Amino acid sequence: MPSLGADMEAGTLVEWLVKPGDQVKRGDIVAVVETQKGAIEIEVFETGQVEQILVGLHAKVPVGTPLARIRTEHERKGGVAPAPPRTMPSAAAPPITAIPRVAGRVRVSPAARKLAQMSGVDLAAVTGSGADGTIVRADVARSLTGVAVRAEGKRAIGLDLDAMRTAIAAAMARSKREIPHYYLEHQVDVTPSEAWLTHTNAARPPDNRLLFGALAIKSVALAAQCFPAFNGFYCDGKFEPASAVHVGMAIAIRGGGLAAPAIHDAAELALDELMARMRDLIQRTRAGHIRSSEIADSTITVSSLGERGIEALYGIIYPPQVAIVGFGKVVVRPWVVDGAIGPRSVVNITLSADHRVSDGHAGALFLAEVGKLLQEPEKL
Repeated sequence: MPSLGADMEAGTLVEWLVKPGDQVKRGDIVAVVETQKGAIEIEVFETGQVEQILVGLHAKVPVGTPLARIRTEHERKGGVAPAPPRTMPSAAAPPITAIPRVAGRVRVSPAARKLAQMSGVDLAAVTGSGADGTIVRADVARSLTGVAVRAEGKRAIGLDLDAMRTAIAAAMARSKREIPHYYLEHQVDVTPSEAWLTHTNAARPPDNRLLFGALAIKSVALAAQCFPAFNGFYCDGKFEPASAVHVGMAIAIRGGGLAAPAIHDAAELALDELMARMRDLIQRTRAGHIRSSEIADSTITVSSLGERGIEALYGIIYPPQVAIVGFGKVVVRPWVVDGAIGPRSVVNITLSADHRVSDGHAGALFLAEVGKLLQEPEKL
């Protein structure tokens, strides 16, 4: 049972998507777990064959409890002998006791241990992907999760809006308490982007058109490549820049709540592929089909309330990230171009950043780069 938040002590297994004998590979969705925050689809981080299901449907078990046994290729070749079988509990059976890892036999990097302490992740529930099974920071990050809603027929699983808001409030309170935020705002003339979108979408059907949000995310991702101080994680008392840009996209969940799952490798995606992933991610998040890696892997977050008519927003950083970029509504304003005043499409872009990692000068350069990219949409 993975830890799905610092306040989680146990979870309820509500759906198995695999059975004994099935082949699974790293990244496959194997189960759905319900907590007070909602339901989350659990990915597997080993490749092999499901040997035994250890937890039955509707059983509530503590964090750290093994849910299933997977025989890896290495084990099949005789490298490691499987542990003795355990009895699968029914819904009415008492929870299985969590099996902690034996001290001295599990290697944990300092950064991973610090992140686990900050986020409340039980290292006994984390599978290491480093050398010789060492648990690294990325493994702990994958154990983190956000809020999601999942529908099963007409019944909502884990839909507790009060619990969602409580969880969000707790995370944001910790962020404001521990992270020295600074804020910047930049107004950008996005008339070129608006004109390019109009031209590009003219011959396209509605479901294949690009939206300004795709340009916004791509511009932030490319700027983050140029300014790595805004793309990564602050843990263990130091900043660790990320090797890739996984942009978390803030998505409002109908009825209340918020999630910010990641669009992986956003800087490398063509705009059409990025737009397709955005649509897919929004649909799956609101339907409750979000993956744990999509919640855990974000390296920088983008939030927008432009569709709600808000012209500027100042986000709160989601730890251990170090920056969040906000986009307001694109509005028509009088603007000076080549010495003449005329109507132009303008958007407010804001940056909330961690002063332990960057300063206002660097933040200004970062926002200027985002604005420059939006004025050259054909290069995105």
